Amino acid sequence: MTTTSDLHVVDTRPLVPPAFLHKDLPIDDQAARTVSSSRKSIQSILRGQDARMLAIVGPCSVHDVKAAMDYASQLSPLRERYSSELEVVMRVYFEKPRTTVGWKGLINDPHLDGSYDINTGLKRARSLLLDLARQGMPAATELLDPVVPQYIADLISWTAIGARTTESQTHREMASGLSMPIGYKNGTDGTATIAINAMQAASRPHHFLGINREGHAAIVSTTGNPDGHLVLRGGKSGTNYHPEAVKQVAADLVTADLSPRLMVDCSHGNSNKDFRRQADVMESVVSQVCQGSNHLMGVMLESHLIEGSQKLSDDLSTLTYGQSVTDACIDISTTARLLDDLARAIRVNKR
Repeated sequence: MTTTSDLHVVDTRPLVPPAFLHKDLPIDDQAARTVSSSRKSIQSILRGQDARMLAIVGPCSVHDVKAAMDYASQLSPLRERYSSELEVVMRVYFEKPRTTVGWKGLINDPHLDGSYDINTGLKRARSLLLDLARQGMPAATELLDPVVPQYIADLISWTAIGARTTESQTHREMASGLSMPIGYKNGTDGTATIAINAMQAASRPHHFLGINREGHAAIVSTTGNPDGHLVLRGGKSGTNYHPEAVKQVAADLVTADLSPRLMVDCSHGNSNKDFRRQADVMESVVSQVCQGSNHLMGVMLESHLIEGSQKLSDDLSTLTYGQSVTDACIDISTTARLLDDLARAIRVNKR
């Protein structure tokens, strides 16, 4: 008989059911309090009930769990220092969307060697999130694969839907059922229309195919997620963090009957992929806050222990500890300075 299926599949391996991982690494009261408290704070900021701003700060991607914990230990004092002005949430990205090919993140390839030990990747990701939450550090991530939320979403305070996936119906459906606030990035072309459409779609109920905690195929029904907002990250058409762009997008959001409060991603298209220019973007945000802008509710910074980035190599022992293997990042000292600038601007705006 002529074969018509799996013509390009060379292997299938069992995936650990989410329930097994939750049993091995259960969320405890302290971790749950961290997640719940941070989610409520972010919701209040989104709704204008909290005058603080949200700051999503951390590595472009996590490739070394120890370095991520070391980074968190240095971010934690900054979270405490600026708690009156900022809700600082650590960026903990496990999945990397690729324009063509490349390392896809800790969940997909945790050993960084092309072995694609996804079961181990899921366990490491959940373990790291649990450790962070137990220490009082809330986490933000981008959810790329629609199966992954069943494994880690209970430990996430804020989620991004990325520029490449905002237009995807699958991701809009997934977002409609997630339990945390969600930032929708503008498309890679730099325009906000697709993200605005996504916010509208994900705020409504959906019914779609998914998996349950036991790992079985399921029909998922959702209520819709009311806590969505726009993230301006620039794109092929240029940057979109400057006041004119922010005001225009805010007006577009009002026209769409959505909240005009939005976040600026200081990296990606807004920095023209030069990590040092994140400071320039933050300078503009600070200026707009000082001038009384009510549209800006948050910022995102790509930051690590060591500035810059490095290429993955076959010899992992040659990697620089605490330096990104994906997008280049600012270092922790620069991060502290930029957060201080933003916190001072917020204090000025409150007067």
